[in-house]
Amino acid sequence: MNLEQRIEAFAKLGDFFGQFTTNGIVKKNTSEINTLFYEAFKMQIERAQEFNGWFTKNNVLKAFESWHIALTQENLTKWTSIYNFSKSSDVKNVAIIMAGNIPLVGFHDFLSVLISGHNTIVKQSSNDKHFLPLIAKYLEHLNPYFKNKITFTENKLTDFDAVIATGSNNTARYFEHYFGKYPSIIRKNRNSVAILTGKETNEELEALGEDIFQYFGLGCRSVSKIFVPKDYNFDLLFNALYKFNTIINYKKYENNYDYNKAVYIMSQFNIIENGFVMLKEDPNYASPIATVFYEFYHSFENLKQRLSLESEEIQCIACNENVVDFVKFGKTQYPKLWNYADDIDTIDFLIKI
Repeated sequence: MNLEQRIEAFAKLGDFFGQFTTNGIVKKNTSEINTLFYEAFKMQIERAQEFNGWFTKNNVLKAFESWHIALTQENLTKWTSIYNFSKSSDVKNVAIIMAGNIPLVGFHDFLSVLISGHNTIVKQSSNDKHFLPLIAKYLEHLNPYFKNKITFTENKLTDFDAVIATGSNNTARYFEHYFGKYPSIIRKNRNSVAILTGKETNEELEALGEDIFQYFGLGCRSVSKIFVPKDYNFDLLFNALYKFNTIINYKKYENNYDYNKAVYIMSQFNIIENGFVMLKEDPNYASPIATVFYEFYHSFENLKQRLSLESEEIQCIACNENVVDFVKFGKTQYPKLWNYADDIDTIDFLIKI
């Protein structure tokens, strides 16, 4: 199976995902393979919250929608066109250790390995282990080529040539100890930030709300901290974020909000809150659920330089100023195929192993 055929298969998968979006679940294709898998995916989406309380139906649909947008023939061709896949003549077994913080969080690694022509041995997180095997079965029905390319395991990883592992800073030390002798990509904690200038429109701030609240803020591309100019009027932000106030009706989120608020009060921290999200002035990047850290800045240029120096802690930067590599508000959870996690080029790594 050549690269063009692999691109075609994943483009068809993207079309299939288009039946499951935040606009609704609508069957659009009556082909035999679609009929076979449509109901299975629909049932798994409906039941996802039973297995992981954070995987609400809407958040799962947002994940499928994001991948539907990304997996087009045009995007897949543009993404792969800059690489020389002939450099990778030998098929390798690549182990992927996946996180499970948001739905389908490990899919890009899965896609990258298979689009490169390698085999993958997948060790899923217990928090997100039901969708990828379904996707693998769908690909196998599309083309028998995939039948011996994908293995799932819950046991100790063996018989692999390279590793891609995603986890916390603590698990990264474990990964480095056990997999350090293999070619590897080992990812640690990262968080995303936003820069406000005070000139944003209400619509732009509402879009920022998507970056903050989507997936309950659990993703590495979720905005967990904002930088604001001195004397910023937080009422502007709170007024725009009000459209997301129903998030507090979700019990797991409400419990985190109440717990963290109690901790802040007992610790005598100064917080700004509106009943469903808290703002806390804090130099750190990783904020708890229902909290967004903030920090004042004096110079936009100086802030850019600082964030560049601290880039290893940051996944992406949301800002509506025209700066290369900044992401527009509302787009942090919709990365392009070439927007690599931790800025590590996964395809380049896979070609060279």
